[in-house]
Amino acid sequence: MQTVLVTGAAGFIGFHLASRLLREGHDVIGVDNLNGYYDVTLKQARLVELQKSPKFRFYKCDIADGAMLNQLFEEWQPQTVVNLAAQAGVRYSLHNPSVYIQSNIVGFGHILEGCRNHGVQHLVFASSSSVYGANTKMPFSVHDNVDHPVSLYAASKKSNELMAHAYAHLYGLPVTGLRFFTVYGPWGRPDMALFLFTKAILEERPIDVFNSGKMERDFTYVDDVVEGIVRVMNRPPNSNSSRLGESPDPGTSRAPYKIYNIGNNRPVQLLKFINVLEEALGISAIKNLVPAQPGDVPVTYADVDDLISETGFKPDTPIEVGIRRFVDWYRAYYRV
Repeated sequence: MQTVLVTGAAGFIGFHLASRLLREGHDVIGVDNLNGYYDVTLKQARLVELQKSPKFRFYKCDIADGAMLNQLFEEWQPQTVVNLAAQAGVRYSLHNPSVYIQSNIVGFGHILEGCRNHGVQHLVFASSSSVYGANTKMPFSVHDNVDHPVSLYAASKKSNELMAHAYAHLYGLPVTGLRFFTVYGPWGRPDMALFLFTKAILEERPIDVFNSGKMERDFTYVDDVVEGIVRVMNRPPNSNSSRLGESPDPGTSRAPYKIYNIGNNRPVQLLKFINVLEEALGISAIKNLVPAQPGDVPVTYADVDDLISETGFKPDTPIEVGIRRFVDWYRAYYRV
C-alpha cells in the first residue's frame, strides 16, 4: 500500500480517484483549495464521503501556495502524486486568464518541485484533449504534434507537459501525463454540458446547444478514467536511451516520461448525446441552437492504442450506460 497525494481531491475526477484508492487500502492525502468556480457545497459533499475512511486526510491548500504544499510533502512523504488540481474550463479562460496562469502554471511548478525534492517515485498529472487544438487528423494520437492550442486553458495544459518533461529529463523524475477526453458521470461538474442540460431539462428551461449540436465529443465515463489512472500509476515510465532520433516522435522520450490519451475512442455528436439524456430523463429538451464559441473545436477523438498496448485497458462504457448512471445520481442527490 502506498501514500498517495491527490490534488484536486474535492473535484470531480479527484473524488472518484480518491474513493477508488481508499477502497484499495491506500493512504490518501487530499488537497483542494475549494474555490468558488462552481458550487462549493458539492465539493464539500464529496469530501464528506471521502472522510468516512480513516485512511483519508484532507488539507485545504492552493497548489499555488508553494510553502504550504512543501510542508505537506515533508510531512507525508508520498510515494505517488496525482495532480488533478487545475483551473478547468475552456470558455472561462477567455475572461479569467490570470487564474489559469496561477493554478495551472505556477501551481504545477510547485508540484514538480515538491516531487523533485522529496523523492516521489511517480508523478501522474492531468493534461487534456484540448491540447490537440487546431489538429484535424483523426483520431488524435499522442504521436501527433500539438503546437496549435486554441484556448489559454489548452496552452496551460501543453505547458504542463513541457514542464513535466523537463523535470523528467533533468532530475530523472518519472512522470506520466494523461490527456482526458470529456469526462462525465455521477458527482460531475455543474459547469459541464451533461449537468447543465440535466438541470435545465428538469426545470423545463431551454438548453443552449453550441454549433447547432453538430460538434462531436469523445465522451468518457469517469470510472474508465479512474481505471486508466490507476493502471498507469503502477507503471512509472523508465528512461530509454534508444528512443528519439533525427526526427523525434512527440510520443516518445529518452527521459522517464510518458503521455497517454484516456478517451472512449468513440466520438458522439452532441445531438445524439442529448437524445440519450432525454430518454434517460423521460423528458424532451427545449433546444436553443447557437453558434460555436471561441476556443471550441469541432471534434475530439482519442487514439488509445498506447494505453491498450501498455496497460491492457480500453475505456468502453457506452453513453447509454454512463448517462443513465449520472441521471440516477442527480435525481438522488438533488431529490428530484
